[in-house]
Amino acid sequence: MKGADQFTNGQRAFRLSGNRLTYFFKSGGVKAEGLYENDLMEGEWRFYRENGQLWQIGNFKNGEKEGSWIRYDKSGEIEYNETFRGGKIVKQ
Repeated sequence: MKGADQFTNGQRAFRLSGNRLTYFFKSGGVKAEGLYENDLMEGEWRFYRENGQLWQIGNFKNGEKEGSWIRYDKSGEIEYNETFRGGKIVKQ
């Protein structure tokens, strides 16, 4: 589900262009972006902090977390790198 079309300030909440879905912060910056197919998040997605800094990169398959998920701290260093199968974390 994509959610509401826009924030109360008039800023669009998301944009779907072909099979590319982009979510926005209320301020207008990009919050997340990736493929959207058959009403599900698919493939690689990138998530950002409100200041535009990359927060995490992860993959989806049929709308569930799948494969590598890397989260970065505010200094840009890897905070963690986890692997998912069928939406569940694989024990490391």
